[in-house]
Amino acid sequence: MNPADLEFVCALARVRSGLVLTGERGFFVETRLGPVARREGASSVSELISRVKAGGDERLMRVVVEALLIQETSFFRDRAAFRALQDETLSILAQGGGPVRVWSAGCAHGQEPYALAMLADAAPFALDLDIFASDLSTAALEKAESGLYTHFEVQRGLPIRSLLRYFEPVDDAWRIAPEMRAKIRWARLNLVDPFSTSEPFHVILCRHVLDTFDPAVRAKTLERLAASLTPGGWLLLGVDEQPPQGFTAVGPGLYRRRAVISAAA
Repeated sequence: MNPADLEFVCALARVRSGLVLTGERGFFVETRLGPVARREGASSVSELISRVKAGGDERLMRVVVEALLIQETSFFRDRAAFRALQDETLSILAQGGGPVRVWSAGCAHGQEPYALAMLADAAPFALDLDIFASDLSTAALEKAESGLYTHFEVQRGLPIRSLLRYFEPVDDAWRIAPEMRAKIRWARLNLVDPFSTSEPFHVILCRHVLDTFDPAVRAKTLERLAASLTPGGWLLLGVDEQPPQGFTAVGPGLYRRRAVISAAA
């Protein structure tokens, strides 16, 4: 891949998804776009990029950008964060009665929202979670909605008791039970674009999503996420990620809006 094509792809990823590619960018782009080129009938990655450069094919541009996204996730990732979420947040929200609205922003292949559904089902208190899950990648959402995971994927973070309770074997894979899939609403949503929610959320999870973003885009996205919370709402980020201004740490990666708490007090 020539330098001009590489810079074009990196700029496209930054503008369309906020993703900043670093390190061995050429190797990464070639590896990710090679399969796309073959599916699209292009003789090479360079030909694929030439088609994107020509413009007029929004679908192809979206496919290229989505192929570059980092979709690394697992069930109950950062287990201490899930414990804090249950003990410091959901246990409190459950006392109010009614549904607790939770958004998994950047849900990738769906392990996080399904972990939330399992957490609610097994909680030692009555908990009605209304789970909304979104991602930029159409392919990731299709896999998430299917609820079908490989042996490797279910072995990453999923307790054996949860596997036996909530999954059934399908050939050489595992599919989560239909009643768990029914608990989640899925949607394609680009966090880079302005977004609004019809109803604010009590809890938003956006973990290990923004750490690859352009710093300015990351800051703006965090502001939008904060604005999508209910007064006193909670934001769960990656354990090494920082919240926007006005939040107080509650647990590993878990934050609550400080100003709202003070006003309520």
